[in-house]
Amino acid sequence: MTDADRIAALADTGRPVLVTGAAGFVGFHLAERLLRAGVEVAGIDSLNDYYDPGLKAARLEILGRHKGFHFHRVDISDRAGLAAVFTRHAPRHVVNLAAQAGVRYSLTNPHAYGEANLTGFLNVLEECRRAEVAHLVYASSSSVYGGNAKAPFATGDPVDHPVSLYAATKKAGELMAHSYAHLYGIPSTGLRFFTVYGPWGRPDMAYYLFTKAIFEGRPIRIFNDGEMWRDFTYVDDIVEGVARVIGHVPAPDPEFDRFSPDPARSWAPYRVFNIGNSRREKLMDLVTALEELTGREAVKEFHPMPPGDVLSTWADVTDLEEAVGFAPDTPLRDGLERFVAWYRDYHGC
Repeated sequence: MTDADRIAALADTGRPVLVTGAAGFVGFHLAERLLRAGVEVAGIDSLNDYYDPGLKAARLEILGRHKGFHFHRVDISDRAGLAAVFTRHAPRHVVNLAAQAGVRYSLTNPHAYGEANLTGFLNVLEECRRAEVAHLVYASSSSVYGGNAKAPFATGDPVDHPVSLYAATKKAGELMAHSYAHLYGIPSTGLRFFTVYGPWGRPDMAYYLFTKAIFEGRPIRIFNDGEMWRDFTYVDDIVEGVARVIGHVPAPDPEFDRFSPDPARSWAPYRVFNIGNSRREKLMDLVTALEELTGREAVKEFHPMPPGDVLSTWADVTDLEEAVGFAPDTPLRDGLERFVAWYRDYHGC
């Protein structure tokens, strides 16, 4: 069965794919990707005010045009509310994208991360256990690589030194998923996203903040004198990877070596993949591209590196490509051009 066939097969299960965080950036794009493929989707979102709820409402308005979309305003930290959605839809496949995002926000609002990324994810795992789901796919983050200096980051690398609470909760989620895979046989796949960007993106992320400030003639805050690198990954590439992974259910690895354990594999039905563009871009190259695409020069303010940030990210996606035959490849300039065009249209610039 090809990966396209696996996606199409989701439409034949008679049950929707459950997507948490469906009004979020990646959740919205994934839900629309599945709906366009004829897959029914049950979406969950708390619609919190971490960033503009109006943007989330606009995303939901688009999803609501699809006959096969069912939305529930539920916080995954609400056990009873989450259980009710699972009972109603009895999903066979679950994609958990609901989380408290943002590295810097975790410095001042740590309990939000415990509630969403730990308690909330535990609730998802429990409901998956109760519903005996066929596959749980969940968002992890490149942040788990923390203080690692070896590059590019590979899933077989140790991730024991997080530099932010956000990263620590994402690593904890991977460990929690492994324990449920081992104890209850719930197949789970964690996806470490690398700096996702694109239309309908998160307003708290640098590319969005920079674009907004440039159009408004305000200064942009550039950290570490611009000496930072990120593996910017276009949202359509992220979504294509996630969609393919849903139908690629992990099996126990019969060759797993407990004397030299690979953290991305297991004797249990458990896998972890990177999803990144496999190249790192200098932050100042992002700024230059946005200046060219907006036709305006940015007013630049340089600041020291903030706590919790990392100097560089860079994904090795060899495992993902081998597993599902796909690797992100959208050039940064192309993706930014699409984002700026969307930004102009959405914000009326």
